[in-house]
Amino acid sequence: MRYLKVIFFLLCIFIGLSASAEPLKAGVSIDSVPNTFYGSWRVVAKIDKQKGETYFKPIAIDFWNLSRQGNVINLTNPFTGASASVNVDYVEGNLIRFTKAGNYDGNKKLTDTVDLKLQGDTFTGINTLTLETYSNFDNSLIKKDSAIYILKGEKISGQSITGN
Repeated sequence: MRYLKVIFFLLCIFIGLSASAEPLKAGVSIDSVPNTFYGSWRVVAKIDKQKGETYFKPIAIDFWNLSRQGNVINLTNPFTGASASVNVDYVEGNLIRFTKAGNYDGNKKLTDTVDLKLQGDTFTGINTLTLETYSNFDNSLIKKDSAIYILKGEKISGQSITGN
């Protein structure tokens, strides 16, 4: 009987500890991002699908400057003045997924998730945009619009996979 009490006590402690433990958070080291990812890119985005009421441009031509400073990757567009830090979600060889999110127009949040495949001085990929609109009254989600763009990027300057 005494052993049952000890086992029960240890079981209670184990369950209590596991219930209060925080989950491990996995991260991707930006050291695993290929150096050829950084530099200046001419990017063409063509809309593939969209949901919701928001008008998304059918085609966009952008300029991305991707740079690294310490443990932060920055994406800037000198033509629009846009600048954001990006979170690297996944890297495996030349496959990269990154996300950038920011507030937009006061009560909106715009999230970009970009999946791309580096191929020499070009890349192809998909950009998933999500635009969430929140209530000014209680900050509840009012609507969620989304779009998927097909991306093609061409390196303008920066390190090349071919070493040029």
